[in-house]
Amino acid sequence: MKIRLLKIIDRLAGVLIASCLPSAPVRPFQSPRRILIIRPGGIGDAVLLAPSINAINTSYPDSRITILAERRNCGVFALMPRVSRVLCYDRPGELIRAALGLYDAVIDTEQWHRLSAVIARLVRAPMKIGFDTNERRRMFAHRIGYDLSAYEPDNFALLLKPLGVDCQRKAETASLSLPPQAMSKARHLLHPLGSGSFVVIFPGASIPEKRWGGGRFTLVAKRLAEAGYKIVVVGGKEERGDGDMIAGEAGLNLAGMTTLAETAAVIARSSLVISGDSGVLHIAAGLDIPTVSLFGPSSETKWAPRGERHVALNHHLSCSPCTKFGTMPPCPIKSRCIRDISPDEVMAATLLLLSLPAEKK
Repeated sequence: MKIRLLKIIDRLAGVLIASCLPSAPVRPFQSPRRILIIRPGGIGDAVLLAPSINAINTSYPDSRITILAERRNCGVFALMPRVSRVLCYDRPGELIRAALGLYDAVIDTEQWHRLSAVIARLVRAPMKIGFDTNERRRMFAHRIGYDLSAYEPDNFALLLKPLGVDCQRKAETASLSLPPQAMSKARHLLHPLGSGSFVVIFPGASIPEKRWGGGRFTLVAKRLAEAGYKIVVVGGKEERGDGDMIAGEAGLNLAGMTTLAETAAVIARSSLVISGDSGVLHIAAGLDIPTVSLFGPSSETKWAPRGERHVALNHHLSCSPCTKFGTMPPCPIKSRCIRDISPDEVMAATLLLLSLPAEKK
């Protein structure tokens, strides 16, 4: 409900304000020491920013990076030690603190909505960078083209060009780090499993149309258990019921029991992650863990992890993908694009990756 309300406010107030404010002027650029990066939205987009944040720090090691995020995705930045401070877009006091700050550059990584661009325009910074997808373009001195078909980290990398940063992202390089406390908690939680390999399953999704279904995940989990692999389910409290069914008697259901950083630490100890298009999927890839992912409503070209350690399953129906800028139209065929993916397909892809030689894992 809150997300829907924010979108309505953005469509009404955001368009009006962005149209009324004067265009951002181009000002002289100097080496940035204080950088504000705006990243409202979900966990996945936040995770995919990690290569760009690392690239900024490599080019400007003395810089201090402040993130303006949301409560629902701010936990991701605990996995990025090069971030100096995290403030929340949807906490008024922290939003005001961010807006009153003094920066050398502000980068708005939001792809479509206008309110984040308005904030970028109002922040005191000589360099303002953002995507030019609609009225928001007037809020930036440096307007960057956005490619709807491109891999999203590549779009984020384009935002760094005005800073003179070349973000040479490597698809199979870990871009996230784990806090020691989260690693310790993960060891404690996983102790009942004993030794041996385990596979992480995340059955959730940000929207119902991306859900494959607890019953299908359960079939895969049972077959993996028969093959000698233990199962660990992660997710929020809403995945607790499905998690009990998927984990079964021999597995472990951690849904609703871990913070985002602790979930990442559990994933880091796993052999593989099975998930739909989700933030958990991107965390696994950012930790260099092999993944099997299920796509349909959203584009695997844009969102699926790259490299031979990752398999994205997609039946490519004529109407798929249908998601654009986080918005999905009503589906007249009940998400057949993802529901038609069979447990056999998921199992085959999982066993293929699990059988890779150690140097490729």
